[in-house]
Amino acid sequence: MASILIADDEARIAGFIEKGLKAAGFATRVAGTGTEALALAQTDEFDLLVLDVNMPGMSGFDVLEQLRGQGSRMPIIMLTARTDLNDTVAGLEGGADDYLGKPFRFDELLARIRLRMRKTDESPTSTELRHRDLSLDVRTRRVMIDGGESIELSAREFALTEELIRHAGMVLSREQLLSRVWGYDFDPGSNVADVYIGYLRQKLGADRIETVRGAGYRLA
Repeated sequence: MASILIADDEARIAGFIEKGLKAAGFATRVAGTGTEALALAQTDEFDLLVLDVNMPGMSGFDVLEQLRGQGSRMPIIMLTARTDLNDTVAGLEGGADDYLGKPFRFDELLARIRLRMRKTDESPTSTELRHRDLSLDVRTRRVMIDGGESIELSAREFALTEELIRHAGMVLSREQLLSRVWGYDFDPGSNVADVYIGYLRQKLGADRIETVRGAGYRLA
């Protein structure tokens, strides 16, 4: 099981990322300061670091500089509320593998993590997910039924389909779908998940996604 270190001093965001990554099958550890993040990253126990720029003790840039200066090649994805291009350039030139601005959607962070993990994995892995006659390629973002023509899905529809396939047979609540697909700042009272389930039923088949009354949705 791959292990990911999450370095963010905002407990709400760190908890949101940790919950999503655990659901996706990763082991996780959270560091609340830059100093703690550096110490943990130096243990070589982690396969990837999600690193916030604004950290107490040491900034994310300082942690990045220390790790790269010590020869660490661990993939690092930096998070920040800053949107200034100079910060992005500084992070990438300092050795970060990727850079994601806040607010962000969890599905986008997860996709970037999987991409970096694949690049460091010596054995190639399939990018195709299947459930019965439904197939989804996370690399080309193609969705097909029984090997037919590709079905056009929006980015959000694709992320929702991927979440359902990865948890095929499981009931996913509206809150789980909102959190994983729409991000940490989702509105729990929103009906947007129900609306998008309706879109998918129109495109993938009305009977493909079951409604479990009072619980949520699952693939039939």
